[in-house]
Amino acid sequence: MVFWLILAAVIFIIAASGIKIIRPFEKGLVERLGKYRRDANPGLQFIIPFIERMVKVDLRETVIDVPPQEVITKDNVVVTVDAIIYYQITDAFRVVYNVSNFEIAAIKLAQTNLRNVIGEMELDQTLTSRERINVTLREVLDEATDKWGVKVTRVEIKKIDPPQDIMDAMSKQMKAERTKRAVILEAEGYKQSEITKAEGDKMSAILQAEGQSESIKRVAEANKFKLIAEAEGQANATINFFKASHEGDPTKDVIAIRYLDALKQIADGKANKVFLPFESSAMLSSLGSMAEIFKDGKDSSSVNEKESKK
Repeated sequence: MVFWLILAAVIFIIAASGIKIIRPFEKGLVERLGKYRRDANPGLQFIIPFIERMVKVDLRETVIDVPPQEVITKDNVVVTVDAIIYYQITDAFRVVYNVSNFEIAAIKLAQTNLRNVIGEMELDQTLTSRERINVTLREVLDEATDKWGVKVTRVEIKKIDPPQDIMDAMSKQMKAERTKRAVILEAEGYKQSEITKAEGDKMSAILQAEGQSESIKRVAEANKFKLIAEAEGQANATINFFKASHEGDPTKDVIAIRYLDALKQIADGKANKVFLPFESSAMLSSLGSMAEIFKDGKDSSSVNEKESKK
């Protein structure tokens, strides 16, 4: 009884060893007596124990970290380069049977090609052309690993470290360049400020001159209008005066009185000297006769008043 139980347990263990489960991102390779037999797809698979063997291959994208290494640039500067490689297996058969250890082979291949790529570039180019290095290295690795059934999707340079003395020199150079740019920008700012200030003064002077010119022009126009108005007023007054004089037919007595008024205005002032023309004698005789008339009228009126009192 115990024998049969032990036999059943051994048969169960042997049968269970022939049951294989393949996950969705894996692919199986079945070997029979050391010879490739068939591919095994994801799911439940059965193999013959002790006769067949299954090798599982992960088809997901995987990353390989390339160890840092020292590389000499074209201008003889030693830099330390660290990179990572992303790859994906496209053919499980070739990656198993064409290369013994793909990861080690990919690392060594990446290190060798890093020396070749960076060795053709100067230090400044290596620091500013990482994308170029990534693309070149990816193309080289992808072509080399194609026969292994692997697709190199991308390569990334993690860091490129020059020697410390080079970094110090670059830091000083960068600081000098920044100081230079700051001085240039400050000078440009001062120059622009002075130009703007000069343009502002120029525009202010122009506007002020234009304002003064406009003011003078308007004052001149106002004075012109005033003089024209005064001249027109005087002309109209003179015309009206002479018109009224002719229409009123003034006598010599009225003219003599107006003449005396004019003389009074002319002789107004201590420093004025009046020169009477010869023609004024007739006017003065007329004034004398007028005075005699007024005197006779006054004497007659006084006699009449005396007689009335008596």
